[in-house]
Amino acid sequence: MFTFILALHIIVAIAMIGLILIQHGKGADAGASFGAGSSGTVFGAAGSANFLTRATAVLTVIFFITSMTLAVHARKQAEDQFRLDAPVSAPQTPRPLTQDPQ
Repeated sequence: MFTFILALHIIVAIAMIGLILIQHGKGADAGASFGAGSSGTVFGAAGSANFLTRATAVLTVIFFITSMTLAVHARKQAEDQFRLDAPVSAPQTPRPLTQDPQ
């Protein structure tokens, strides 16, 4: 299960990087910063989200969920690593020191 979640996490991360890089930035037009076109604000007109924006949002949610799942799994694995499975025995009394005759 851990391997599947890790593979999904890596695939989603690469897909998110690709989607973000191919999107057109809101302030990318040279005329938008000077008030040309249909730009109502400095950052461009507020329009409805297109497919790339929604796909990026969905991938972001999946990335967040897989990140949290991997973190919980890593915490559980770390706790299991430091758990002692040996039964606790009664403390032993130390032997008396013997002196070496010389």
